[in-house]
Formats: sequence, structure tokens, C-alpha cells
Amino acid sequence: MLLLAFDTATPHVTVALHDGTRTLATYDGEGSMRHGELLAPGITHVLARAGADVGEVTDLVVGVGPGPYTGLRVGVVTGRTLAAALGVRASGVCSLDGLAASAREDGVALPFVAASDARRKEVYWARYDSAGRRVRGPYVDLPAALADQLVGGEQVVGRGARLYADVLPAADGPLDPRAASMAAAVADGLVETLPLEPLYLRRPDAAEPAERTRAT
Repeated sequence: MLLLAFDTATPHVTVALHDGTRTLATYDGEGSMRHGELLAPGITHVLARAGADVGEVTDLVVGVGPGPYTGLRVGVVTGRTLAAALGVRASGVCSLDGLAASAREDGVALPFVAASDARRKEVYWARYDSAGRRVRGPYVDLPAALADQLVGGEQVVGRGARLYADVLPAADGPLDPRAASMAAAVADGLVETLPLEPLYLRRPDAAEPAERTRAT
């Protein structure tokens, strides 16, 4: 197995190459409006670091959100294009599952809630039980609405928690998902794989212009 994983659902563009047993190379770049600029060089970087050719990739795993429309679309379209060109299997993973996997690797105590920035002063979130399984979500809510749903002293991990730490009990953990954690979780069968379709949860900010009415 040579698994290429990446996620563009947050401001953090993350890429990893995994051989089914260990992570071979990683790339992480920050740039909320630069997903298209960062992803392709990131893929090139991990392949070069691992001494691998793109034609050797056997599996693709892509974070499918939830996340803002523009960044999320970059990852999903790239995943579809690569899968078609290489003739390999491509699967999606909920990006909050990737964040939760990263948090578990960093030692954040379960159960917890994972939350990312949904913009518009909202967060995307999902709840994970003591075994690390997603048991609720993903949803999009105001931070205060999420705070009202926390139970038993739950902490919240991720960028969404840090942005609204005045409302949410933010855990000391990763801000965003890491592709290396996501790849390892997929290789170990610890997360659910999904169709390669974006999880937007709401309509994009950019809307089609309304059709003009012709004057008569």
C-alpha cells in the first residue's frame, strides 16, 4: 500500500504519504485562501521526500469537510482528478474525524468534541466517545449553542474551540487535522471512509447572480 492523504477543509493544508504501517513523509502549509497554491507542491514534496513516484500510489484519502466551500473544493477536485488519472481507489474522511485522530495522537483525553471554524461566527463540530468513535455530528452551530450541548465536563479540541475560548472549554491539542493522523487512522481501520463528496452542511457564501428581468 502507498496511501496519499490530504485535507484542505481548514486554513491548514496538510498532506501525508503512508505505506500502511508508518508515515513516510508529511507536508503542512498555512494559507486560508491559498489551498490551490499549496496542495500540488505539498503532494510533490511528500513524494520526493519518500523517494516515490505518483504512479506508485495505490490509495487516496481526502478530507471531505465539513469546511468552507472554496478550500474544500480544491481537495475534493484534486482527489477525483488524481484517482481518475492513476486508476486508484479514492475515499473521503470527515475532516473532524481527522482532527479527532490528531487529538488522540496528541494525548487529548476522550471523550471530547472536535470543532473547526465554520466562519460566520459559527463552528463545525462532532462528538467522540471514550473509544474515539464519532457518535454525533457533524453539525454547524453558534459556539454558544454548542456550549449548551456539552455534557459531563467535555472539552472541545480544534481551531473552533480556540477561536471561541470565551464560550467553549478549549482543550490543549491540535488546531486542525493532520493528514498523517488521518492516513494512519484509515490504515488501521479506526475511521469511517466515505464517498469522495464534500460535506458543506450549508450553502456556499458565493451565490449565483440572480437572473435579470428584461425590461419591456
